[in-house]
Amino acid sequence: MRYLPLTDTDRADMLAKIGANLIDDLFVDVPAVAQLDGPIRELPMHASEMAVERHMKARANKNLAAGDAPFFLGAGAYRHHVPASVDTVIQRGEFLTAYTPYQPEIAQGTLQMLFEFQSQVARLYGCAVANASMYDGSTACWEAVAMAGRVTRRHRAVLSGALHPHYSQVVKTMAQFTGDTIADAMPAIQTEPDNAGLISRIDDDTACVVVQYPDILGRIPDLTELADAAHAKGALLVVVNTEPVALGAIKSPGEMGADIVVGEGQSIGVGLQFGGPYLGLFAVRDPKHVRQMPGRLCGETTDAEGKRGFVLTLSTREQHIRREKATSNICTNSGLCALAFNVHMTLLGEKGLRELAAENHRLACIAADRLEKIAGVSLLNSAFFNEFTLQLGGNPARDVVRSLADRGVLGGVSLDRLYPGVAGLEDALLVAVTETTTEEDIETLAKELEGVLS
Repeated sequence: MRYLPLTDTDRADMLAKIGANLIDDLFVDVPAVAQLDGPIRELPMHASEMAVERHMKARANKNLAAGDAPFFLGAGAYRHHVPASVDTVIQRGEFLTAYTPYQPEIAQGTLQMLFEFQSQVARLYGCAVANASMYDGSTACWEAVAMAGRVTRRHRAVLSGALHPHYSQVVKTMAQFTGDTIADAMPAIQTEPDNAGLISRIDDDTACVVVQYPDILGRIPDLTELADAAHAKGALLVVVNTEPVALGAIKSPGEMGADIVVGEGQSIGVGLQFGGPYLGLFAVRDPKHVRQMPGRLCGETTDAEGKRGFVLTLSTREQHIRREKATSNICTNSGLCALAFNVHMTLLGEKGLRELAAENHRLACIAADRLEKIAGVSLLNSAFFNEFTLQLGGNPARDVVRSLADRGVLGGVSLDRLYPGVAGLEDALLVAVTETTTEEDIETLAKELEGVLS
C-alpha cells in the first residue's frame, strides 16, 4: 500500500505545466545548506500501512497515559471526568451545520448553542457579556490585554508573577507586533500572593493588570484589593482562570471587580487530548465595553414570522471588517469544544457544578494533609482549591517527578520546568487533584514520594 498515488508521468506533466524541469527547481530559494542531500538520517524508508500501525502502537505503549496511573498533573490542563453523554449529544444532527455560522437560516442549532454557551460563561465569570469562545486560554489572555489598550488608550500591561508562564509568553510574543510594553515578573515562593508588590508596579500609563485566579501556585488572591488599586490608576483588571471548576466553590472574578475575565474552558467537557484543541473563554463585566470585545458574539432576535431566532451580532473581527479596524485578527474560535462545554455544563447545572467543585476540594485537602506529613515536605499554600504547591526540602522537583513516573505515578508538575533556572523554584512541585483521583491514588503517591525522598 502506498501513501503517494502520483506516478513519474504525473509529476512530469505537473512540472511541464508550471514550466519547471526538475522538482529541485521548486526549491531554488531555499539555501543549499538547509537542503537535504539524501534521505533523512535514522528515519526509515516508507513501509506498508499495517507495518506503520504496528510500529506506532509499539511506541505508544511506552507512554504512561493519564488513565493508566495515579495522576496529579495540572498547571493549566486538568483531568476531569467527561460523561459519555457529552460525546453522544455533540454528534447529533442539529449541530452538524456549517462550522462558521454566517448563514443563520441553516445554523440555528449551532447559534442557539453559542447563545446558551455565552450565558453560561457570563454567569460563571460574574460578568454581563461573554463571547462565543476564543482559540484557547493563552490567546484569550492576549486579546484581553489588547482590548484593555483600546479601552484605556494606553499601551502598558502589568503581569502578575504568578500568571501561568505560557500565558505570559504568548502576551509578550504578540506585543512585539503591537508596540505594547509588557511588565512581567517571576513568582514569589510565599504563602500568600504578593498583592502589594503587584499593586506597586501600577502607574498612570498602565492599561491593565493581569492576574491569575487561582494562580500558578494554586493560591487564591484577593481580587477586590487589586481591582480597587487598578481602577484608582485608571487601569482595567484582567483576570485569568485556568480551572473553571474552581468557580463552583469560590467567588467569581466579576463579583470582585474584574473588568475582563478570560480563561481556559478545557476542564468542562473537553479532555486533555495531548494538549488540544482547547477552549478560550472571554467575558466583560461592563456592557459598555461590548463593542471592544474580540471574537464572535451571538444574539437573540425574532424572524419574519415573529419566532425566536439567533444571529451573529456586533461582529468586529477581521473576517467582517477591515483588518486594521478589527478587534481581533485571530480567526479561530473553538465551536466544537464550546459545544462540549455547553453540554457538560448543562448536564451539571449549578448544583452539580458546586458538588463537583466540593469533591475536588475535599480530595485536594486529603492529599495536602497526607503529603505534608512526609519528612522534608512542606505545603506552601494557606488556601487552595484543587491544586497546591509542595516544597521538597531542597530535592530537585524535576528529578522527583521522573523518579515517580518510573514508579508508575504521574506525581505533579515541577515549577522548575515552567520557570527553568529561577532561584527558589528548584524543589517546588505543583500537585493537582480532581474528582478522578481516588484516596488510594493519594496514598500511592504519598508512599512512592516517601520512597523517592528517603
